[in-house]
Amino acid sequence: MRTSRAAVTGAVTLSLVLTATACGGGTADGSGGSDSRPRTLTYWATNQGPGLEADKKVLRPELDKFEKRTGIKVELEVIPWSDLLNRILTATTSGQGPDVLNIGNTWSASLQSTGALLPWDAKNFGAIGGRDRFVDSALGSTGAPGQDPAAVPLYSMAYALYYNKKMFADAGIAKPPATWAEVDAAGRKLSRDGKWGIGVEGSNLSNNIHQVFVLGKQHGADFFTPDGKPDFTSDGAVAAVKQYVDLMGASKIVAPGNAEYAQNQSLSDFAKNRTGMVLWQTPSQTFAAQGMKPEEWGVVPAPVPSGAPGRGTRTNSMVAGINISVFKNTRNLDGALKFVKFMTGDEEQILLNKAYGSVPPVKTAQADPAFGTASLAVIRDTLARSASALPQVPEESQFETVVGTAVKELFADAAAGRPVTAESVRAKLDKAQQQMPKK
Repeated sequence: MRTSRAAVTGAVTLSLVLTATACGGGTADGSGGSDSRPRTLTYWATNQGPGLEADKKVLRPELDKFEKRTGIKVELEVIPWSDLLNRILTATTSGQGPDVLNIGNTWSASLQSTGALLPWDAKNFGAIGGRDRFVDSALGSTGAPGQDPAAVPLYSMAYALYYNKKMFADAGIAKPPATWAEVDAAGRKLSRDGKWGIGVEGSNLSNNIHQVFVLGKQHGADFFTPDGKPDFTSDGAVAAVKQYVDLMGASKIVAPGNAEYAQNQSLSDFAKNRTGMVLWQTPSQTFAAQGMKPEEWGVVPAPVPSGAPGRGTRTNSMVAGINISVFKNTRNLDGALKFVKFMTGDEEQILLNKAYGSVPPVKTAQADPAFGTASLAVIRDTLARSASALPQVPEESQFETVVGTAVKELFADAAAGRPVTAESVRAKLDKAQQQMPKK
């Protein structure tokens, strides 16, 4: 899932009682066509660009192309990330939603557990060219292990460290950091005269989870036991959360105001030469929209404790990305499968991933020279060598909510000058664990 566009600041849990009202979409009023008369599909797209209108400009010509080829009109709605999970969960409850929708890949198992999404069995994968077309890392975030996936990979992303070349030069920093100790050292040099070392989005629950999950891997923690039970208070989990919040608290290389950031404000600070580094997923479009030229920023793999990125404790990103799913109760299954095949075809994969600065999860499209640039090579290599999928458990969305909120509250403590200790972190995480469903 993409945190530059995927700031799910108000994520709700699957246990919420949702109002069973129609969310729009082709199946709600009978306008969605049928297998015999495939007139219309409704499509909920995620906000991947700097704004909703930017996404419409990218997608509308492609959807018109699909209509010209198939005779199927696609009604498009681009939904902000702050609303998307609520909208999807309401649709799964009411049974009235779109025919096809994008989801953050970290939600795959949670949404799969509702039973509302079409399972991608061998027959359905066969209708879009086969499962083998997709890279393994992307398939790892499409649903619970041992079950047919609930989604198909659409855009692949990973975290990397982006650095502001001017600020680095002004601070006399010769090379970008590769380890957390080097991040701290560079951040202290950058944090002066109203400028800061690194930006965070302290009120962005999903971003918080992504960062502490990776740090957890580096400390030998997974946040869930092998049988899927929450394990938020292990020594490794506590150390991971404390290390992340300490960027603001102990190290003081994050501006206290970042505790309230949830709408990509740290990217604006970076582009305006107020913050020297950000950990992000493919933010080039947003940098450009902020007036930053490509030669003004650089990108390197996200930091590790020591050595080079790899597996286990050298993990440096979660497997980020966007999946595409079909509602099981669509009245136009044939049309929906044709649309997913179109969106995951080589032509569209190259075009759309180029537009969004992401990497195709389709092997043949990923091999296109367009994805061999230095910045995208970092993302592609991270996905292949050192990224891990978030736990594919039904409770993942609750995990994002309760632990993401705990981290948000700890950032608020750090911003206010209150000490963030291992004990206070453990207490917050224990409270979060108590809010999870009991197994």
